[in-house]
Amino acid sequence: MPNTISNPVQELLENVSTPFTQARAMPKSVYTTKEFLNYELENIFKKDWFCAGRSDALKNIGDYLTLELAGQPIMVIRDNDSKIRAQSNVCRHRMSTLLEGSGNTRSIVCQYHAWTYGLNGALRGAPAMTLNDKFKKKDYCLPQIKCEEWLGWIMISLNQNAKPIVNSLSEVTDLIGDFRMETYTQTFSETHVWDTNWKVLAENFMESYHLPVCHSGTIGGLSKLEEMDCPPGKEAFNYHFILKEPHFKLANAHPNNTILKGDWRRTTVLLAIYPSLLITLTPGYFWYLSLHPKGVGQVHINFGGGMSPEFVSDPDAQDHFKAVKTLLDDVNIEDRGCTEKVFKGLLSDHATPGHLSHLERPNYDFAKYLASHA
Repeated sequence: MPNTISNPVQELLENVSTPFTQARAMPKSVYTTKEFLNYELENIFKKDWFCAGRSDALKNIGDYLTLELAGQPIMVIRDNDSKIRAQSNVCRHRMSTLLEGSGNTRSIVCQYHAWTYGLNGALRGAPAMTLNDKFKKKDYCLPQIKCEEWLGWIMISLNQNAKPIVNSLSEVTDLIGDFRMETYTQTFSETHVWDTNWKVLAENFMESYHLPVCHSGTIGGLSKLEEMDCPPGKEAFNYHFILKEPHFKLANAHPNNTILKGDWRRTTVLLAIYPSLLITLTPGYFWYLSLHPKGVGQVHINFGGGMSPEFVSDPDAQDHFKAVKTLLDDVNIEDRGCTEKVFKGLLSDHATPGHLSHLERPNYDFAKYLASHA
C-alpha cells in the first residue's frame, strides 16, 4: 500500500485527535469506502491476531475448520501430535483450495489431482509425478500460519512477526483470570452474514448504551445504565462491565463456584479483543462474535457460545444450554436490526457523526486503535 495517507484515514486521524470528553463518532467514510476497507485489510487483518474459534471445537486428531483471512484461505487442524496448527488451505500443485467447512480427516487430499498431505502439511503422495526429474515430495509442504492458543481461543496471524498473544493480552488475563474462561465449554457455533459494515457491529458490541432500547425485548431490563462502568481501553483491547440482576441466574455465579466473590459473582465483562473478537463473559455463560469484513456493506460472523463448568455439570445442564441459545438468538435478531439500520443511515447524504456518550468510551478507544495502523 502506498505510504500516502488516504482521505478516510486522514479523517479518522483528525477524529481521534479530539479528547474523549469532546469526541464524536467515527466519520462515515470509515464505514462506507473501499479505500478504508483496503487500508484495514492490508494494515490490520494482515498484521494483527484474528480469532479462528474455540480450541474445544477441535477436540480430536484430524478435527479441522476453514476460514478466509484478508483474502487468504486457511485451515486450522489438530495434528497427529494433538497440536492445533494453522496452514495454507491451497494445494502446492495447481493451487486449488483443499478442505471446505469443518469436520474430521485422516489426511488432506486435493480434490483436483489427489495430491495428499499429512495433518502437519507435509506432502505424502502425488500420483503420476515419477517422470518429472525435478519433483521431490520433500520439497512440498503447506505454508504454516502463526497460531497460538490463549484462554481457550485459537488465535492466528498472517504476520510471522506478531507479538506472542500471551504477552499482548496479559492484561486481559489479569482482569478476568478468576473467571477461568479457558474452562468454559462451547455448546454451539454458527456462521452468519449481515448487511452492515463490520465496524458497526463491533461498536454495537462495545457499548451497552443501546441495551435498554435495542434490546428492550430481551436483556434490556436486566442491567442499568447507571451501573455500567466503561474504563479507558488498553493497546490491544477495550472492555466494560455490567452488573446483572440476581434473578438472571445464568448470568450469575453458580452456587458451586467458590472462586468469584462479591459483585464479581454477578458481573458481566464485555471484552473487545482487537481487531474483531468480541466476548461477553458472565460467571455462568459466554458468547462471542469473530468478525471479518465481506466487502464494505457486509460482515462475516463466526458466532458461538457455551457455559461455565459449574453449569455444564449441573443436573439441569441441557435446560441451561437451551435457555442460553434461545436468549442469544433473540438478542442477535435485535442486534441485526439495529446494526443494519445504522449502515443504511450511514449511506445517507445527511449522515454526520454525533457526540459520544460517556458510555461509548470503548468506541473511542476502538477508533484510536484503527487509526494507530496508519
